[in-house]
Order: sequence, then C-alpha cells, then structure tokens
Amino acid sequence: MGELTHFNGQGRARMVDVTDKAVTHRTAVAQGEIYMNEETFAHVKAGTMKKGDVLAVAQVAGIQAAKHTWELIPMCHPLSLTGIDVTFALLEDPCRVEITAQVTCTGVTGVEMEALTAVSAAALTIYDMCKAVQKDMRIEHIRLLSKSGGKSGDYQIKE
Repeated sequence: MGELTHFNGQGRARMVDVTDKAVTHRTAVAQGEIYMNEETFAHVKAGTMKKGDVLAVAQVAGIQAAKHTWELIPMCHPLSLTGIDVTFALLEDPCRVEITAQVTCTGVTGVEMEALTAVSAAALTIYDMCKAVQKDMRIEHIRLLSKSGGKSGDYQIKE
C-alpha cells in the first residue's frame, strides 16, 4: 500500500503537501440518482413544484458545492476550478433523476471530490425541494465514473 500520506509523524491527520506535484489538466465525472414516485417525478418534469424549478436550483447547488468542497471535506485542497457542468436525465421505470457532474481544473491535485460533492448536493437539493410531496425518495449510486490527469493517471469505472 505504501506510505499513508494523510497522517503525520504522530499518527494524526494532516492535509497532504502537494507543493512539488506537477501541474496537469485534470477532469473528473461523477454520477448519482434520486428515485421518486410518479407524482413527484411529474412535478419535477413539468416544473410545477411549489418551491420552484427543481432542476435549475439543483444545478446551481451542484456548482456551488463543487466550488466549496474544500470547506466541507477536511483534507481537500482549495482549487481553482476551470469548469463545472451539472446535467440531469429524467428516467422512467423506475422514476428517477440521474445527476452527472463534470469538473475540470489545471492544478496539482485531482477534482474527484468536487465532482462527487456536486452530485451529492444536487441530489440533496432535489430532495429538499420535493420533500413536501414525497418524503421517501432515495438517493443512490453516487460514484466516480472517470478521472484523468495527475500522477495516478486515468480511471474509468468498470460496469
């Protein structure tokens, strides 16, 4: 396994020093789903939820979350992100919204956590905006689909 990079000499957590890492173009794509019943799905699709346009608000929430990942996840570095795209697919049988986030930067550390955080926040926002209609929605399958750049190279999920 090699050296445990997130622990100091006393065995306590530390943020990894990335000073000497090479600057590379980095991209990460994450995805997740929120499952709902037909009534909730119809409101989301038609844009008739009382709180407003669910997907528009969730998109902004996902973008904001990616930008603030370093403030939420203790060992993440603050990054100068160069691109964030949060998209949605409305899928039936079963009714669900598939959320995809792609995050890019040119830097010394990856953007996987930013993409995963964007998906998570978008899903939570959808839940928040729809909970008056349905409380038993399920957020599932949040995962990294791919990443590129950096010392560890490229990754593509095997499905």
